[in-house]
Amino acid sequence: MDSQRLGNSGLSVSALVLGCMSFGDPKRGPHEWTLHEDASRPLIRAAIEAGITTFDTADYYSGGSSEEIVGRALAEFARRDEIVIATKVFFPTGAGPNTGGLSRKHIMAAIDASLTRLGTDYVDLYQIHRFDPDVPVEETMEALHDLVKAGKVRYIGASSMWTWQFATMQHTADLHGWTRFVSMQDQYNLIQREEEREMHPFAVDQGIGVLPWSPLARGRLTRPLDQATPRSETDHVSARMYRQADESDRAIIDTVATIADKRGASRAQVALAWVRQQPAVTAPIIGATTARHLDDALASLSLSLDENELAALESPYTPRQPEGF
Repeated sequence: MDSQRLGNSGLSVSALVLGCMSFGDPKRGPHEWTLHEDASRPLIRAAIEAGITTFDTADYYSGGSSEEIVGRALAEFARRDEIVIATKVFFPTGAGPNTGGLSRKHIMAAIDASLTRLGTDYVDLYQIHRFDPDVPVEETMEALHDLVKAGKVRYIGASSMWTWQFATMQHTADLHGWTRFVSMQDQYNLIQREEEREMHPFAVDQGIGVLPWSPLARGRLTRPLDQATPRSETDHVSARMYRQADESDRAIIDTVATIADKRGASRAQVALAWVRQQPAVTAPIIGATTARHLDDALASLSLSLDENELAALESPYTPRQPEGF
């Protein structure tokens, strides 16, 4: 599998990033559909064997059990220097007032806890999971810089926020000579393209890599609009997103299906190919709870949409409220 340089940094990531929110003890996290360790390990191993080198998780996923499962599997199936481990900090991991957010206290405690769960001495990419309006930006950026200087973190990234917030944090790092963000992990797919307005142009201008999450719109692009799945019926996050479904969404989903039929591909392959071909995108983050999900993602790498197909997929889009942060 090809690798991609993450923005202007020296870090290379695989053309697909395996998102590990799907792996974790359902009893410890907010998602009922996550996979236990025995079911997770074959998918992680298959991803490594297929050439995926980059794995994205978070301390919040399934009460930390995602990090535990991923850490044990990667230690067994891969060489540490050949893989990229990305995790995140922000959401509460306990009941106390300092167990969430981006304060210095929480960041310092959170990285040590993540390293223990992952079974590694360092994280390749440490990402703030959201913007924290209650903590001075200087406090957060200096704490992240100190983690890099301490050798616990190699690079830092961010996820889902307004562009002005991201720019403020980056500017603060520049003013003080602190470590800059090298990546933005944001929601981006055919039915949620609002990041094209400001975030993606800013990322391209600043040499920041983009790692889109939910490239399949939590599965909506892979099935008829009115069709439900066990995940969609129990995923509390999905219930708060994509509630503006309208004729624009239906037209986009129908076009995905038409192109997939014409190409002899799956809908997932078409939707992922579109994301991968967007100029700001470094590598999409894909999720997998079955071998078929992983196979579809891998097959999307060999699918290149032509100009007419890209235009047909994009033309029905209508502006909507940004979601996910």
